Amino acid sequence: MKIIPAIDIIEGKCVRLSKGDYQTKKIYNENPIEVAKEFESFGIKFLHLVDLDGAKSKHIVNQKLLENIARETSLQIDFGGGLKSLEDIEIAFNSGAKQITIGSIAVKNPEFCFDLIQKFGSEKIILGADCENRKIKTSGWLEKSDKNVIDFILQYQQKGVKNTICTDISKDGMLEGPSTELYQEILAQTSVELVASGGISGIEDVFKMKEIGCSGTIIGKAIYEGRISLKQLQNFIENA
Repeated sequence: MKIIPAIDIIEGKCVRLSKGDYQTKKIYNENPIEVAKEFESFGIKFLHLVDLDGAKSKHIVNQKLLENIARETSLQIDFGGGLKSLEDIEIAFNSGAKQITIGSIAVKNPEFCFDLIQKFGSEKIILGADCENRKIKTSGWLEKSDKNVIDFILQYQQKGVKNTICTDISKDGMLEGPSTELYQEILAQTSVELVASGGISGIEDVFKMKEIGCSGTIIGKAIYEGRISLKQLQNFIENA
């Protein structure tokens, strides 16, 4: 199972939110490149980089930071936030993203996203299935939709999507444990490679996500608040 730390960016700084609420912003580091380098030094190979400025403004904003992290580390970066046009997506790939995550645009313009899967290949495109009460939310989690999360994933699975990140927004940043039951349902009803995101509170949650069959887990606040040490994650990776 992939260990995927998260770096969320607002105004060039490494931050975390609670339940996606921009008013709860807490800055953890002024230099996200330092954070990325530290992750890499503990054997971590993957990074989930989120342009929260981009998500709010609906176009890519922090591509320079993506470029710098990609240049100064060998982390495999999946990048999301504000990717609404082919131009933005090409900027992300040209700036060093190995994969991009489509969320809002996947709800609002599915035909465009189906074309992206054909153009770039299913390995390059991750479906971001961010939900609250099983309903997908978009635009930095500021807008609600009526789409059921499992139906949404199945719709894209039929079009070739293989990789999905699912965040239960009610759990995100709360350090109260992940949405295990939801992930088990998704794994039972779909065939996607599922990355669990939101609520990881300790190393035991990481083992639980592996046990139920997730292909990866994204860890954010638990690292920044010291609930999980990078040494623990290094041991998990080495013993996997």
